[in-house]
Amino acid sequence: MNFPDLPNNHAVVVLMVTVFALYLFRRDDIPLETSSLIVVATLCLMFVLFPFSVDGVHFEPSSLFFGFGHEALITVCSLMIIGQGIVRTGALEPIGRYLAKLWKISPSLSLLLTLILGALLSAFVNNTPIVVLLLPILISVSLRNNTDSSPMLLPMGLATLVGGMATTIGTSTNLLVVSISKNMGVVEFGLFDFVKPALIAGVVAIIYLWLIAPKLLPKRAVLMADTSPRLFSAYLTINEESKVNGQTIAQAIDLTDGQMKIEEVQRSPEYRRVMLLPDTELIAGDRLKIQDYPDRLKEYEGLLGATLFSDKNKADEEEGAEEEIEEETQTLAEIVIIEGSGVVGKTLHQANFINKYDITVIALHRAGKAMEIGRSSIEKVTLRIGDILLVQGEIKQLKVLKTKPGLLVIDGAEALPQTSKAPIALGTLLAVVLSSAVGFIPIEISALCGVLVLLISKCLSWDDVSSALSTQVILIVVASLALGDALMQTGGAEYIAQVFVAASFDLPPGGVISALMLLLAILTNVVSNNAAAVIGTPIAISVARQLNLPPEPFILAVLFGANLSYATPMAYKTNLLVMNAGGYKFSDFMRVGIPLVVLMWITLSFLLSWFYL
Repeated sequence: MNFPDLPNNHAVVVLMVTVFALYLFRRDDIPLETSSLIVVATLCLMFVLFPFSVDGVHFEPSSLFFGFGHEALITVCSLMIIGQGIVRTGALEPIGRYLAKLWKISPSLSLLLTLILGALLSAFVNNTPIVVLLLPILISVSLRNNTDSSPMLLPMGLATLVGGMATTIGTSTNLLVVSISKNMGVVEFGLFDFVKPALIAGVVAIIYLWLIAPKLLPKRAVLMADTSPRLFSAYLTINEESKVNGQTIAQAIDLTDGQMKIEEVQRSPEYRRVMLLPDTELIAGDRLKIQDYPDRLKEYEGLLGATLFSDKNKADEEEGAEEEIEEETQTLAEIVIIEGSGVVGKTLHQANFINKYDITVIALHRAGKAMEIGRSSIEKVTLRIGDILLVQGEIKQLKVLKTKPGLLVIDGAEALPQTSKAPIALGTLLAVVLSSAVGFIPIEISALCGVLVLLISKCLSWDDVSSALSTQVILIVVASLALGDALMQTGGAEYIAQVFVAASFDLPPGGVISALMLLLAILTNVVSNNAAAVIGTPIAISVARQLNLPPEPFILAVLFGANLSYATPMAYKTNLLVMNAGGYKFSDFMRVGIPLVVLMWITLSFLLSWFYL
């Protein structure tokens, strides 16, 4: 086995930047946007300080900014906005209603249909709104039927990832791979050019997710009927009118038939802890710290005549307003923070969340467990994607919240939002897909025109557009394209391809394709799938050239491998959403995801060799 000599100094530095970039992309403590800017700035600065020429032509550092105007980025952003229009207008509501009814008839058949629909829709729409549509349906079904939701939620989330790899517009990863291939003049993929292997592999994946995956997940049976499986830590504030004002802790517990478990009692003004004894007398201003299910917290509030608030200041601020609100109009709900909410990375105070939506935030659930806020205000906690807020507000206000982008209300009590604009939004999506599929209009132009239609028809406002766009996605696409271009121009990609060919010299062509896909599958579960795809695409093309083989199967090996984001929750943003909504652990993703990665890798390796070699 003879490995090639090291390439030029610029290529070596770019390879080092690539390794550094992969390290940055997997760091949780550094925002992905910041990591992306570091990569772009480092590359530009290097080529400014140390000029590089390709065949006598000077390489212009500013060319690394081409990602900001790249057709793949325009398409990704446009499709994200169209997906927002689909959710905003409730265009998928009929599907949601049908699934909710079918679950009452046949749960097993309903799960299969849910997986199939989730996969099919994700082939044309970003899978985030699909997951947002299906999560509350599945959770409410499990609550009503007193069944475990864990066998449903994770398979559903993974099914949308499986469906996303079927078309060129299914994921941003697909768009980047096919765009780079087109830019390099290698091969231009049409919308459905690789749907055949994706469809066959998808059938295998759906069968696994339907019959096997639910059995691999640990049982998390709901302990009480018609309640949420999530425990929240909250405070009940005793006021002057409370039934237990002046009564003992034992008497307060008796009012709840012994169900309420008080963890501690805090007494104003310093909120010092009071001895938790049965004969301890409760007075106005005391706070009872309780960890329980949302419905029970609401029940305790009524039984004790107390008030659910996250801190005393909040109770004082709204004490006057609370008296004007009829108790029967108040309800509890769980709100999942997802991308596009405008509050990710901010505190509730910074986002003016409580005043803006006119609700009270009672507790916070993060990473599968109740978050202990303690004496600090919940308004000072920085929110993350997947956080679940337990809120209290008027029923009509929660209906309004259901129409807000980036906020997933999980209570199952209200109908999904629907407007008269829904047919326009759905028709626009179909027009965008069909015009591209028949080759009438390029996808980047049809998608942009689709956004314009939604704006003119007022299906979306410009606020909705800004909420739909993700800074993370934009910057990781730009950084990945810049890194891929630098690898190609300096010869870094060619060098990696030579090393890869040398390391797999005794493998048949099909084995090389399989090894390349496995490498990308491992990489995509550790770092950004877009970064893995953009770095892997030029390498795949170089490998195909060195082996004098058709480039299509090698490019598709990168595309499919980068989409196998099943084994870790951080591999894809919807994995985090499903993890927090379903209370899963990291090990659950590995338990279900690793076998699925292996199954898809074997299936797709065989199919690529069969169809293309």
